[in-house]
Amino acid sequence: MANQFGVITNNIQPIGTKKVENTQNRQDGLDFINTLKNSIQEVNTEQQTSEKALADMASGQVKDLHQAAIAINRAENSMKVMLEVRNKAINAYKEILRTQI
Repeated sequence: MANQFGVITNNIQPIGTKKVENTQNRQDGLDFINTLKNSIQEVNTEQQTSEKALADMASGQVKDLHQAAIAINRAENSMKVMLEVRNKAINAYKEILRTQI
């Protein structure tokens, strides 16, 4: 179907829908980035707490050995989870590269 300028158009979309979709995709991307940054910061905080607990244990300044052990285990578990997320992301990226268009 030709429009008033003689250009043939098959896909007619309401004005503004494409802009809304791009804005939504951009917002989703920012949400993902922010979530990833926050998760990395949380893992970093756990690692710092664990290092402080280890240093306190080594120097004999530990007030509660049980809390130090919990901090160390939490840091270890959070790092394991972050490594799994990284591995899954790398595998997804490799799968996308293998996809034929």
